[in-house]
Amino acid sequence: MNDAGCQPGNLKLIVLTHGDFDHTGNAAYLRQKFSAPLAMHSDDFGMIERGDMFASRGNVNPIFKVIAPLLFRFNKSNRVTPDIKLAEGFDLSTYSLAAQVISIPGHSRGSIGILTPDGDLFVGDLLENTKQPALNSIMDDRVAALASVEKLKSLDVNTVYPGHGRPFSFRSASGLAANQ
Repeated sequence: MNDAGCQPGNLKLIVLTHGDFDHTGNAAYLRQKFSAPLAMHSDDFGMIERGDMFASRGNVNPIFKVIAPLLFRFNKSNRVTPDIKLAEGFDLSTYSLAAQVISIPGHSRGSIGILTPDGDLFVGDLLENTKQPALNSIMDDRVAALASVEKLKSLDVNTVYPGHGRPFSFRSASGLAANQ
């Protein structure tokens, strides 16, 4: 983080795109180290507050729900209550980031994206690009996910930065939802 220029006092905000442990695991530590507020959609607060990645999910395989906590520990020291509730249209310029929050449920109810005026979209886990641009393989609500992709098509999105995989051109992946 120091190599990236992050020093206590100059990091203005920590944005969490959703509540899964692999995206929130160091949030409490980062908030404490850099004295920066945590922000995420309130629908996923329970995931980070209780260390329960199923807190805001409806369609969960019961076997996975029992096995996952054994495989993926989320210690009490990693649990935290976010400081800021993000919602559709939230303007991040107050925190020195020219961008707005886009609500894109599907992976989780509280999944959000961050869209800059240049069309860069930080999308969390709605989309991935580990082999090719695609919907993430884990979806809480597939119908909502497909609606979120359609919503993104109506926006001026150029480059997608997924939570997993390489960035990709959204325009060249426009058939994304059609063949999922």
